[in-house]
Amino acid sequence: MKKFWKEVSVQQSDAGWQVTLDGRGIKTQRGGQQVVPTQACAQMLAKEWAAQGDEVDPKSFIFRDMADFAIDMVRPDRDGTIAKLLSYADTDTLTYRAKPDEPLYQRQEQMWEPLVTAFEKRHDVSVQRVSGIIHAQQPEKTMQSVRERLEQEDDFTLAALMTLASLAASIVVPLAVIDDEADSEAMFAAANAEEDWQAELWGWDAQAEQARKARLEAFASAAQFAKAVRG
Repeated sequence: MKKFWKEVSVQQSDAGWQVTLDGRGIKTQRGGQQVVPTQACAQMLAKEWAAQGDEVDPKSFIFRDMADFAIDMVRPDRDGTIAKLLSYADTDTLTYRAKPDEPLYQRQEQMWEPLVTAFEKRHDVSVQRVSGIIHAQQPEKTMQSVRERLEQEDDFTLAALMTLASLAASIVVPLAVIDDEADSEAMFAAANAEEDWQAELWGWDAQAEQARKARLEAFASAAQFAKAVRG
C-alpha cells in the first residue's frame, strides 16, 4: 500500500488520545475509533505512522496492533480475556521445576524463586511448586486473588498482558513486568530459562537464535506498551 498522508499528529479528545493523519482520526482494523488512554501511548503509535516510507509496511505497526487488539478484542470480552490469562496462572512455567538432584533445578531456583516469592507476598497468596510435568492445581484463593488483580486493569494493559503471558507461559512474569517495571530482557530470560539452559548444553542453531530474538523483541514491545498506557 502506498503512503496516503502527509502529516501525522496526536490530538486529545474527551475519550482519550488519538493519532490523526492529515487531521483525520485513525480507526481500528475493525472500524472502531482508535482512542488510547494516554498521550505517551498515542505518541508511540504516531511514531509508527511517521516512520513509514513511500510504501507502508503493515508488519511495522506493532503498537497499533496492540491498541487495536485492546479495542476490538479485549473490550468486548474482558471476561474471556481474563479467563485466558488465568489459565497461565494455573499452569505457570515458573512453578514447574526439575527434580532437586538435577543441575537445571539450581538455575530455576536462582531465577524463578525470587519472582514467585515476591508474587506471593504482593498478593498474599501461596503458590504450589512441583517437580516434574504433572499438573498441580493452584489453590482456589490464589486463583481468585489473581482474577481480582486482573479485573482492576484497563483493556490496554490486559492486551499487553496477553502478549507477555503467551510469550512467557506465565502470569508471574508479566505481572512483575508491569507492577515492578522489571527489566523486560531479564524477565524474558527468566521465562526462557529452560530453553536457554538446553542451548548452553547443546548449542544454539541459527533458526532457534532468530526465533528467540523475535520473541524477545515482541516481549519488550509489549512491556513498553504496558508502561505507556499506564501513564
